[in-house]
Amino acid sequence: MTDTVLVTGGSGYIAGFLIRQLLAEGWRVHTTVRNPAREAALRPLLGGDADRLRFFVADLTADAGWAEAMAGCSHVAHVASPFSTTAPRHEDELIVPARDGVLRALRFARAAGVTRFVQTSSVAAIAYGHPRGTMRRYTEADWTDLAGPGVYAYVKSKTIAERAARDWVAAEGGALEFVSVNPSAVLGPVWSADFSPSIETVRQLLGGLLPGCPDLGFGIVDVRDVADLHVRALTAPGLAGERFIAAGPFLKLIDVARILKAELPGEARKVPTRRLPDWLVRIAAVFNPMIRQITGELGNVRDTDASHALAVLGWQTRPVDQSIVDCARSLIDLGVVKV
Repeated sequence: MTDTVLVTGGSGYIAGFLIRQLLAEGWRVHTTVRNPAREAALRPLLGGDADRLRFFVADLTADAGWAEAMAGCSHVAHVASPFSTTAPRHEDELIVPARDGVLRALRFARAAGVTRFVQTSSVAAIAYGHPRGTMRRYTEADWTDLAGPGVYAYVKSKTIAERAARDWVAAEGGALEFVSVNPSAVLGPVWSADFSPSIETVRQLLGGLLPGCPDLGFGIVDVRDVADLHVRALTAPGLAGERFIAAGPFLKLIDVARILKAELPGEARKVPTRRLPDWLVRIAAVFNPMIRQITGELGNVRDTDASHALAVLGWQTRPVDQSIVDCARSLIDLGVVKV
C-alpha cells in the first residue's frame, strides 16, 4: 500500500489507533493537530517516522492548513469532532465546529482529488430522540429525531454534522465517495493520561468516584475494532453512501461494574455494586449541568445492530469483557487511577 491518507484529529483516541493500524499496513499518513507542540509527544506513541507520518496544523473552524494537509492524499478519515465532559454554555459550541468542520474537510478533499472520505459519526446520530421506552434494535436506516426527547448538545452535533456532510456530498461531491462509521461508547486500552471522554466511565468506577451506579447504559465497542472498521471503510470497493454502525452489546453501568469486580477483584475494590435510585440522580442533576443532560437517559435501552458491517465488510468485535478489562488495566498501569 502506497496511498496517502489524511486522518484528522491526530491527538484523539480513535485517531491514534487508526493511524497506528494504517502505518502498520503500509500507508503514508498525514494528520492534523491544533497545536504543533503535540507532535513531539504523539510521534513516539503513533510510531511513524517523518517519511511515513506527517503532522499539519489545522482547526475545524478555519481554512488555514487544510490544503497543505490534503495535498497528495487519496483518502480521508475525518475523525476530529468536538466533545466536552462538561455541559457547554450553548449547544452551538459543539454543533457549529462539528458541522462546519466536516464541510470544510469535504471541500478541501474534493479540491485535492480525494477519492474516498470516511466520517467518524456516532450512534448519537441514529438512536436518540425516539419515544421513551422504544424497545428495538436501531440500524443504519434510523436517524436521531432532533425534535424528540433526550437530544442534548453532543447528540445534536453528531446528527447535524453527518446530515450536513451527506447533503453536501449529494449536491457537490462529484466523484468523491462518502462513508460514515457510527460508533457507540468506545473503550479499550489507553496510551496516556490524555484519553477520550468515553473512558471517564471506567475511570470513575475504578476510582470510587461514583457512590453507586445510575440506571444508565450504552453500547460498548473496542477502540481497536473501531479503527479496523475505519480501515475497511477506507479500502473496500463500492461503498459510496454507506453507513456502518460500530457497536457491541448494550450494557448498563451496573453490568460494567460487575465485569470489573469479577475480572479484577483486587484492583476493583472501589467499584460500586449498588444501583443509585433515579430520584437521587435527579436531585444531583439540579446542581450538576452534566448530570442534568443525561437524566432523560435513565432506564433507556438503545440497542444497535452492527450486522451490516459484518455482512458487507466482514467486521467483528472482540468480547466486551476484554475491552473493559484492557481499559481498566491500562488506566491502572499509567497511574491514572489509584486502586
